[in-house]
Amino acid sequence: MAERLVGKLAPDFTMETVSGDGKEFGKVSLSDYRGKWLVFFFYPLDFTFVCPTEITALSDAADQFTALDTEILGVSIDSVHSHKAWINASKDANGLGQLNFPLASDITKKVASDYGVLIEEEGIALRGLFIIDPEGELKYQVVNHNDVGRSVEETLRVLQALQSGGLCPMNWKPGDKNL
Repeated sequence: MAERLVGKLAPDFTMETVSGDGKEFGKVSLSDYRGKWLVFFFYPLDFTFVCPTEITALSDAADQFTALDTEILGVSIDSVHSHKAWINASKDANGLGQLNFPLASDITKKVASDYGVLIEEEGIALRGLFIIDPEGELKYQVVNHNDVGRSVEETLRVLQALQSGGLCPMNWKPGDKNL
């Protein structure tokens, strides 16, 4: 039976990363985001077709997330070297170009498993997106079939609803009253 994650402390992680400009390798842990909100998302593989639409859309909206005191971290089971090559490849060659957030490598697949998005028989992750609050509590998760991309606008709306501090009815939008 699947374990519930929402409302609990987010599973801890430490992974290798490549910077959004594709120049530097590093490491990241969940504790690095204490005191900030985190949009943490999984995608199946580098150099695929739906993934760059999501990753570049989130990168294009990074200023909106920053304004909400929120960091973004993308992760797949690929190596940091694959991530670097993808960032540095031209968009004409199915590359990403520079990003406004790092990409992490879950090459062991442990983090995808801990977050419940690993497709074990394929060895890749589903499209899972998680919002983690400044204290490390997992507040939101959405998991899509790998054929369907996610919505930046919905992610921003849910983040703002969570940050509003109140009860938000169906179709709540920033500026609406809480219940």
